[in-house]
Amino acid sequence: MNVPLTTTLDIDHDAPVISREEITIDAPGDVVWNLHTDINSWPSWRPDVNRAQLVGPFAVGTAFHWQTAGLDITSTIAQVVTGSRTIWGGPASGIDGVHIWEFTPHDNGTVVRTTESWNGDPVRANVTALQSALDASLQVWLRNLRDEAVRRAHTDAM
Repeated sequence: MNVPLTTTLDIDHDAPVISREEITIDAPGDVVWNLHTDINSWPSWRPDVNRAQLVGPFAVGTAFHWQTAGLDITSTIAQVVTGSRTIWGGPASGIDGVHIWEFTPHDNGTVVRTTESWNGDPVRANVTALQSALDASLQVWLRNLRDEAVRRAHTDAM
């Protein structure tokens, strides 16, 4: 089932919580991209994700359902620029999130930049705690992505 697309092609710049993180990964872009877009495999390399299910192709308008930090989330894909950019978002427990991912080749690896905004009553009621939670979540996500991409790149090279 597809969920109505509620996101734009940018974060909510007026949101009270916005996080920006970046990491350089010593792995080819296709390895990093494939991990990122294989949503059904997230629980195998992201210990903070209990379950994840993409309902259809990784394409604009397709929804995926996932659970992390006690939240059941349904995200809808808003943009896919194969190999370089994705945007998804949607509501979860009163929080409206928009999440942008950008992938740029760098030397023998890939720079991954992610930006996410959170808005909604629960966010405005507890900005400091939710800013810290989002910052920490994205940092862990990027480290997990890096570690798994490097592991797979080195396994594939053998």
